Amino acid sequence: MMRVVWHLALISALSSAWVVRAAEDAVPAESFKVESNLRAGVGKVDITPPPGTKVVGHVRETQGARDPIRAAVLLLDDGRTKAAIVTLDLISSWEEMVQSVRAAVSQASDTPPQNILVATSHNHSGPGWSKDSPYRRTVIEKIATAASGAARALRPVSLGYGEGEVRFNINRRKMVGGRSITRLDPDGPCDRRVKVVRIDDGHSLAPLAIVMHAVCHPCVFTWGDKWTPPYPNGFPKTSADFPGEAQRFVETVYGAPTQTLFLQGCAGNIRPNLPGFPYRCGDEADIRWIGRDLGCEVVRAADRAVVREELSKRPKLYPIRCESAVLDLPGKEKPVRAEFQALRVGPFLFLTIPGEPFVEYGYQIEKVIADRAIPIVVGYANGDLHYICTDQAYKEGGYEPNMTPLAPGVEPIIIKQVTALADRVIGDIFESFAPQLPTGNKNYTPSLPIGSDKK
Repeated sequence: MMRVVWHLALISALSSAWVVRAAEDAVPAESFKVESNLRAGVGKVDITPPPGTKVVGHVRETQGARDPIRAAVLLLDDGRTKAAIVTLDLISSWEEMVQSVRAAVSQASDTPPQNILVATSHNHSGPGWSKDSPYRRTVIEKIATAASGAARALRPVSLGYGEGEVRFNINRRKMVGGRSITRLDPDGPCDRRVKVVRIDDGHSLAPLAIVMHAVCHPCVFTWGDKWTPPYPNGFPKTSADFPGEAQRFVETVYGAPTQTLFLQGCAGNIRPNLPGFPYRCGDEADIRWIGRDLGCEVVRAADRAVVREELSKRPKLYPIRCESAVLDLPGKEKPVRAEFQALRVGPFLFLTIPGEPFVEYGYQIEKVIADRAIPIVVGYANGDLHYICTDQAYKEGGYEPNMTPLAPGVEPIIIKQVTALADRVIGDIFESFAPQLPTGNKNYTPSLPIGSDKK
């Protein structure tokens, strides 16, 4: 009898242990170890303009807001160098705005202004910018607040990466009769990749921040053919367009701890695929399709970036390097001043172009970078040159070459400048890290780039 009781007790204990173990196995680990020299903090603020604000891009009157216009500040610190990425749901990175944002973020976070990247989504359903407007003052104050909060919240992080593919963008220049016309062209070059940088503090499976990069004009809600219902004159409310829809989707998936930033790529000749005459203004169904198409791809890539195989690939060292250059580009009437910037954070390389570069620019720059870094070419950043066309586009004619203030011949100049900055921050080209050998000093040994070992 005692043996039976003992067996029953043993079975009961083993069963209880199995249930506990099964329950533990069923609950995924909610945290993971972060070993890194990099610290990050993020802040995000609402910069929606007052009701009745006229939107720019495709200018029109509005009554209220469909969704918030926002700005975000991501601070990065490798222990030696600080940098920041600031994103805004606006149409352009006007020079005065860039200077003001840099000054505010620098003062609030002790980040060198030259290490601050300021980028806009190129949103066509948001407000403009005026140096003396109350709205401008409000935006700068809020961005300073976001930067201050991000500085207080700096913590160790590691970075993951993934890519997805969207289906809503399309080239808008079609060759007909030997010239370019404004028409959706499914056969034209189009970058459908989504690049996702995931920033984790390891406290949970929800990321601290996500930086998403895609290539498409945010003009779902603007007029196209001025005829197709329900909004032939454009959507009647302000909106952050599809980048805002995608960001809010991703933030809803992960919850309150996660903040998102959107970086626009080389979208000068890329727009949403909304057929019309030549294209139509989108409606609520369109913005949900496009925004959630992007959002789903971001979540898919971000989730894969924290499976154990991907976590094991993350580096422990994330050196920050930032270089910039200002030069005069040839213009149709006069030289056009332009700033270019390269920001390296570990394996990630953010390269900025101040205007609306055609999609071909991104492909060309990535080809030069090859596998030396993970390149993320950002348009609409640190300035506003309007359309930046390829040399071939000037020969084809059309809307963009006629509208741009830049003259033919800028393409090789820009490619050379951006790749030169990339060389300097990657640090694997001899000229980028070795000072000139002093004359007559045969024993002089140049310093080595960050991350290299002197043999």
